[in-house]
Amino acid sequence: MNTILKKLPWMLLIAAMPVFAQSWPNKPIRMLVGSSPGGGTDAMARAVADKLGPALKNTVIVENRPGASNTIAAEITAKSNDGHTMVMGVSTAHAIAPHLLKLSYDTERDLVPVILVGSVPNVLVVTKTMPVENVAALVKLAKARPGQINYASSGSGSTQHLAAEIFKEKAGINMVHIPYRGSAPALVDLIAGHVQVSFDTMASVYGQISANKVRALAVAAAQRSKLIADVPTMKEAGFPGVEVSAWYGIYMPVNTPQAVQSLVHTEVTQLLTLPDTRKRLEAIGADLGNMTQQQFIQFNKDEFARYGEIIRKNKITAQ
Repeated sequence: MNTILKKLPWMLLIAAMPVFAQSWPNKPIRMLVGSSPGGGTDAMARAVADKLGPALKNTVIVENRPGASNTIAAEITAKSNDGHTMVMGVSTAHAIAPHLLKLSYDTERDLVPVILVGSVPNVLVVTKTMPVENVAALVKLAKARPGQINYASSGSGSTQHLAAEIFKEKAGINMVHIPYRGSAPALVDLIAGHVQVSFDTMASVYGQISANKVRALAVAAAQRSKLIADVPTMKEAGFPGVEVSAWYGIYMPVNTPQAVQSLVHTEVTQLLTLPDTRKRLEAIGADLGNMTQQQFIQFNKDEFARYGEIIRKNKITAQ
């Protein structure tokens, strides 16, 4: 029987599903975002929602619920029971914060990863007054001035924070962490020279790189970014393993019917092939996702474990 079902066309499979799945969605869908309007997560959500609504013949409303390392939006989604709530999750909420915060939900038990939308790499940048042009020069300077170079992050436990800690370990250097309440104030102080180094996300820092206000030394990803193609990866710069990206994906409550999960995965996969959607997301430095749902589920588990180990090893706490 299973063999026969696998051979049936997709629409016949949908027809065999419960009535709830066939009629879904029967009211507007809420797509929650755990950060304020204008950030990378918000940009991802709106690019997807603008196309997903028409594809599903309904409305997808983006609702910003910022706070607690993006976990407020995830918590609301995990506890929702209306069958029409999802969250544009980010690695901070689903792979990092659970190791640092006491949450009223279990991200692995109460939410199911549906589709990876994309990832945005972190970029090692320095203030323009720093006398370094590459990563090797930065490491040499840091070794000559242990504890005298400060690095900024958008907050304790952020991808910026963890990327810098991995880099410090790999390079054998001592830099001082200065956490901020978001990337914007951190970048202000980086440009002014009050802090010297940051591993900010491409979405946040690309404008400052383009305006020549900060200097990019390397991309913390497996491949170079199309936006700054002349900037090497950390591996090319001599530091393999320093790969940290902010990744974004749609999560739904764990009791969401599999047919609904599959429908969302299929429709989002299709809209990510549309030229205008790709252009919107690539403009913020995103590498678009191309995983099956099962691959995304496994990726989420692997990232959860990886960041947990980094946090424990470096004794990182939420401040």
